[in-house]
This record gives sequence, structure tokens and C-alpha cells, in this order.
Amino acid sequence: MCGIIGITSSKPVSSSILHSLKKLEYRGYDSAGIATIDNGIINEIKSLGRVDVLEKNISQINLSGEVGIGHVRWATHGIPSTINAHPHSNENISVVHNGIIENSVILKKSLINKGHKFKSETDTEVIVHLLSEYLKSNELNNAIIKTLNDLDGSFALGIIFKDMPNIIVGARRGSPLAVGYGPNENYLGSDSYALKSMTNKITYLNDGEFCIIKKDEINFYDYMGNKVNKKILQLSTNEQNYEKGEYKHFMAKEINEQPLTIKNCVNEYIDKINNEINLHNFPWKKENIKSIKLIGCGTAFHSCLIGKYWFEELTNIDVDIDIASEFRYRKNRFKEDCLYIFVSQSGETADTYAALDLCKKNKMKTCSIVNVVESSIARDSDFVLPIHCGPEIGVASTKAFLGQMMVIYLLCLKISYLKNNIKKSDYNKKIKNLDLLSEKVKKTIFDENQIQTISNTFSKAKGSMFLGRGFSFPIALEGALKLKELAYIHAEGYPAGEMKHGPLALIEDGMPVVVVAPKDQYYKKTISNMQEVIARGAKVLLVTNKDDDQIVSENIWKKIEIDTVEKDLYPFLTTLPLQQLAYYTALKKGFDIDKPRNLAKSVTVE
Repeated sequence: MCGIIGITSSKPVSSSILHSLKKLEYRGYDSAGIATIDNGIINEIKSLGRVDVLEKNISQINLSGEVGIGHVRWATHGIPSTINAHPHSNENISVVHNGIIENSVILKKSLINKGHKFKSETDTEVIVHLLSEYLKSNELNNAIIKTLNDLDGSFALGIIFKDMPNIIVGARRGSPLAVGYGPNENYLGSDSYALKSMTNKITYLNDGEFCIIKKDEINFYDYMGNKVNKKILQLSTNEQNYEKGEYKHFMAKEINEQPLTIKNCVNEYIDKINNEINLHNFPWKKENIKSIKLIGCGTAFHSCLIGKYWFEELTNIDVDIDIASEFRYRKNRFKEDCLYIFVSQSGETADTYAALDLCKKNKMKTCSIVNVVESSIARDSDFVLPIHCGPEIGVASTKAFLGQMMVIYLLCLKISYLKNNIKKSDYNKKIKNLDLLSEKVKKTIFDENQIQTISNTFSKAKGSMFLGRGFSFPIALEGALKLKELAYIHAEGYPAGEMKHGPLALIEDGMPVVVVAPKDQYYKKTISNMQEVIARGAKVLLVTNKDDDQIVSENIWKKIEIDTVEKDLYPFLTTLPLQQLAYYTALKKGFDIDKPRNLAKSVTVE
């Protein structure tokens, strides 16, 4: 989950590399470094901590050079330290790496026996020594091919050479890598976001490919060294959504962008004149889809879980869900009539991509729901459904979660209608209800004063529980995840009916418990479970919809009321106060909200 950048130019590159590294900090931020080539010498500077620290250190020296590479790290092998920070260099080669080299221990032993001396604890350093060894008796392309063949695991690499001071080598297996084209300079980066301020002309390396980049020429090669031609993509140059603007944090901005997320998604997929959901170029006949499997990680998995409830409620299709990191290691029984749906914000999530790759190898039907349409998962899927929510920079996902849910819901509605599982009148009504959702989301978000007060109690808690039934159970899981991610408070999401089967033992006097209970078919049962928690001394925060109700106990600590909507749509509203609760609790505790500890945005390692 590291970020890499490389630039070869006709002018000094260190300032441009620093600018790109700041954009890449969502991929890692425990250390950073830059290496450039100047006058036949590799100049390297590395710092523990954020890119700001690196920038201060660089300002004290003159880091010149027209070819360079940079890196922000999310530690895998070796603790965060200056020595373990990238780039890793010897006198001839400097390397930046995103991924994991799984056979690094074996390779390291072999290289030590040949006289190589290692400085760091990282797996990456073996690449430096391995490539140096092969360059003793091979020209560049063959040395690259031999090195890549020896590596097990995943990688995106940027490499510079003292004796070839005008080139950068990029290579990819598993981890994403983009190449950018500019006037008299060219670029290498983990993704288009890092390159977008410099160019909107991008090419992506496919698995197994490598490239040799000069300031005025780029050549691409397959894993055997054969030249390949690549398509250049023209990306939007709009940078507005990449800045915080008036907001203190990207997460605050992205929470407040959720009404627009819903509106954009609805506008993209719904033909309002004909009151119809359009899934253009859907490649399969309805009779050829008899089951569905939804696959994702983290927040994306929670959207899959909500999707399971929707598909069960609205269709007669068999539906299952899977955590991507478990999927590829199980003995899967692939079915030709199953549609495998992969959900990922970045479209680069390593576990999800590996699950997709396994399905492709078994010739299954694959569909991806992603935010980045140029991503690896999108490019390798048979069919892509973008969520249209714009860049999401904050590590804790908010608007992408709503976008994922919306696209899954629209797909569910469409399949339900095509298979005659829902009446035309009900189908039309549900589509029209979506037109009102954006305003209801907006109204819910702006009612936040109460949540700021409630966050005081959560900021002092050592643990909490989030409970829900039906559609609200995945929202409870997501609420607990947000509190863990941002406020570093132990939080459990649980089915409300399961409390008495063990977790009730955790409840103690004053413990904050969130109960998600909109007035749907599960409401009365959830309220009964809530009473059990109150009886054990918990301080219950009830999230429900506005209504006159005599069932709710007067012993409730706090209540947050959302608007009443069709029961299918409650997840879009109940998740909002939980996002805000996590945000304000973390704010009260003084934590870095956009960059929570130990986490990164795009999880590109297994």
C-alpha cells in the first residue's frame, strides 16, 4: 500500500516528486524518500514520518537531478524507520517498491552468500542486489526479465541506474502502475491521481509488463521482453475535487458530498423520462444468471452484505457474499450461471483483484462496482458499473460506501424487474423514491450538532457496541468499523438478536451502545434487544426515524432521528450519523482523521 513516483525530464525533478508524494500519502505515510541521479551519482534522502518532514530535510540541501524516483511507505517488512524507508539503493541502482516479495528471505540468503551486504529489514532491498547481480552479465532488458522471474509476490517498481542516467524502469505484477506523458518529460506513478497535476495522458501497465521511460520516449514490454503497444487514455483535468477547500479534513468534505454522490448515481443510471434503470451494454441474458456472489473487503464487504439482503428481498435469485481475502483460498465450486460481482473503491484492492483473477481463469461472468474506471479491477472485468462519486481521499470510506450501495441497489432492482420478481408498478415506485433520497441525505448530514455533543461520551469510552437487524446489521458493522478506524476505540458490530448468545457479557455500566433501528419489519424485535442492553447499564444511542412511538423506552440515553423513507432505503440514511459520530469522536481525541494510524487508502498488498 505504498506510493511511488518517477520523473525523467529536461529540468530538475525533486520539487515535482515532492508534490506528487503529498498526493500519494493516502497510500502510506510512515516514511518517505527521494533518489535522483546527478553527475553520475545516485543522491538519496529519506525521512521517518510524513512528506512534510522529507521536504524540510530536502530544503537544507540541493537535491538536483533530472531523473528521480520517490516513495511514501506503509510498512510491511521492517518497522517504520529511516533505514527501512524507500528508495533502497547501492552505488549503482535505486529502487522504490509497492507490494510484497514473498520469497525475499530465500533470495537474501543466496545474495549474501555471493557477497552482497544488506542495510535494511525490508523485502525490497533484495531487488536492488538481485538486479545488480544480473546486470554483471546481462544487458538491461534481460537483467530485468531474470530479476522479475525470480520474484514471488506482488510489486510495482520504479528503478533508476547510475550508469544509465536518462531512464526509469517500471515493472508491475499485482500492484497497479501508471505511466504519464508530458512535454519533454515522462512519468511513472502508483495511479493517475499522483500524475494528474502534471499530465492527463495516461497508460496503465498490465500484469507482467515492464517499461523503459526516457524524457522523450517510452517503450513497453511483456514478461518475455517482446515490445507491446499501449493505448493512451485522456483523463479529465478537473482538480477541484482533489482539494479540501473550506473543509478541515477530506473526510468532512466527503461526508458532505454524499447528497451529490446519490444524485450523480441516480442521474447516471436512471432514465427519468421513461422511469427506467439503464445498464448499458449489460452482456448477459437474464435467464443465464441464476445466482449472484458479491465479493469485497472492509467497507466494500459491508455494501455486499446489504446487497445480499436486497437481493433476497426483491428477487428469487440465490445470492451469497464473500470476503475477498478468503475467497481465493477456499475450494470454490464455480458455476456458469453465477454472476460474480467485485466491489472496490479504488479498483486496485489486492485481495479483490486476486479473487477476480481466479474467476477469470475459471471463465466465470464478472462484474465490477468501482470508483476508478481505469483501475485494474475495472479493466479486467467483463462489465463495469462505476459509482460516480468522484475522488475519495480520506482513508475511511464514506461517500464511496453510499455509491457502492446505490449501484448494488439499482442492479438488484433491474434484475428483479427483468426476472418478473417485482410488479411494474412497484418497480416504478421504487425508482421514483430514489429521486427524493438526495435531499433526505442532505437533511440528515446537516443535523450534526447533537452528534458533536454525543461524541464527548464516545471519546472517553474504552469500548462500544453497534447493534442492528436486517438491513441495519451491516450498517452496525460499518459504524463500528468507522469508530475503530478513526477514534481507535474498540467497537463491535453485532446482530441485535445475537447479544444474548455471548456479547451481552461485555456490557457494563455506562458503556455506549449504538442501536440502529429504523421502523421496518425488524423494529419491535430490535427494541426488545435494546431493552436487554439498557437493563445491564448501557448508555443507548438509538438511531431511528421520526415517528410517534410509545414502544421506545424512556431510559434511552440519546436518540438520533432520520427521515422516514421506503424500508429498502434506510441504510442510506442510518449510516450517515455513524460516519459523523466517528469523525467527531476522532476530532475530540485529536487524531489525524484523513490518515489514521497503520492504515492506507488503497490496499494493494495481500
